[in-house]
Amino acid sequence: MQLAKPITPEKIKVLEMYPVVIKFLLSGFFTVSFIYQVKAQDNSPYSRYGLGTISPSTNILNRGMGGITAGYNDPYTVNFTNPASYYSFKTYQEQRTKKATSGRVILDAGVNFGNRSIREANNTEKFSSGEAYFSYIQVGIPLRNNWGMSFGIRPVSRIYYKMARRELLYDPLTNLPIDSALTEFKGDGGTFLPNIGTGFAIKNFSIGVNVGYMFGRKDFSTKRFLFNDTIAYKNANYETKASFGSLFYSAGVQYKINVNKITILTLGAYGNLEQKIRAREDIIRETFVRSETTGDVGIDSADVKKDIIGRIVYPAQYGFGFSMEKSATARSAGWLLGVDYILTQWNHYRFFNEVDEVKDNWELRLGGQYKPVSSKKYFSNVAYRIGFFTGPDYTYVGGKKLNQYGITLGTGLPLANYSRLSGQYTTINIALEYIKRGNNSNIVKENLFRVSVGLNLSDLWFGKRKYAE
Repeated sequence: MQLAKPITPEKIKVLEMYPVVIKFLLSGFFTVSFIYQVKAQDNSPYSRYGLGTISPSTNILNRGMGGITAGYNDPYTVNFTNPASYYSFKTYQEQRTKKATSGRVILDAGVNFGNRSIREANNTEKFSSGEAYFSYIQVGIPLRNNWGMSFGIRPVSRIYYKMARRELLYDPLTNLPIDSALTEFKGDGGTFLPNIGTGFAIKNFSIGVNVGYMFGRKDFSTKRFLFNDTIAYKNANYETKASFGSLFYSAGVQYKINVNKITILTLGAYGNLEQKIRAREDIIRETFVRSETTGDVGIDSADVKKDIIGRIVYPAQYGFGFSMEKSATARSAGWLLGVDYILTQWNHYRFFNEVDEVKDNWELRLGGQYKPVSSKKYFSNVAYRIGFFTGPDYTYVGGKKLNQYGITLGTGLPLANYSRLSGQYTTINIALEYIKRGNNSNIVKENLFRVSVGLNLSDLWFGKRKYAE
């Protein structure tokens, strides 16, 4: 019988390359989706108001549980909504000296794919459009025991709508049709927030803060075409372009209560104060011609005002909630339940000192997670999530409230680590969301089905490896 050859450091590196290659390919997919936005565009007329359609403000793991974040923390994911959770990023200590020898660094990224359908009230015809866009990318780093930091970028809101209206124009004296008209309404833009934050804990109390730079743009245009058999009208374009950007601050706290050895109740709160964002605006009133080869080309400017300096008032937001978690053991399953309540003061929103059709809104989020007793079977190591949220949307078109609710399902799928010598741990988080906005009392009803996929990759850094001879 031959003795097995000892594993050399070179062979160890080869073994560890397999999980690294798989994770590199997955992380590359998320990075490319961030740099090159997928061309599919959703079409929501409600994105015309305020800052547009608000993007999900939580990571994909939490989104599978209805979006609960106030009392949630986890050493394997980044809860960027409440920076007080950053304290949970894990460090490992040498038992004899109690000094940190390594830390678990986290890469958390996600993309969204969805289908939105809109229809007028009491109308069976509907319009559907797809969407695919980057959700967030975030890095979590433990600095010391009970102290961590995070940085990344995420979208805050998205603007995209394109609609057309055809109509007949009537002579006011004879009430007979004289001309036909086509009006096109189009909007584009969005808001992004790169940020960096830190959070630390003193005993059972933790506090954290995020600092970022909120920036974006809004481009709204209304184009008018008149048609007549004998008169050639010029086409008119009424367009407003705005860009904005300023520092942005948010903060959060958490308090942990040990119910027993395996059950923890965590109370949490987070939010931001009202903030003013510097903005610059161009107002364009012009005639143009449309060409199939060159598109719309301006002819004559009737009125152009450029570089108008102003401010956008971004409203204060406050979130409160709790989560209760029982850890899984060798004999019993683990579970988590949570509730969040969020209030946003959109009544204070201003765009160059002008009010918009938005109102204060609230949102209630409920969610939970179940982890079976771990075994060699793959699905006993999978996390199962469910959630629900409800509350009026912040848009208030035509003086009518726009109710919305959503149902969510989620799962966390761990990837096998082919090297036992590595501290790498990777999970693919998936969230399914069905969101309904509006009813027959509103001008337009919207249904959105969204699938979000997140890559959660972590590895031990800063540690020194030793190879036995």
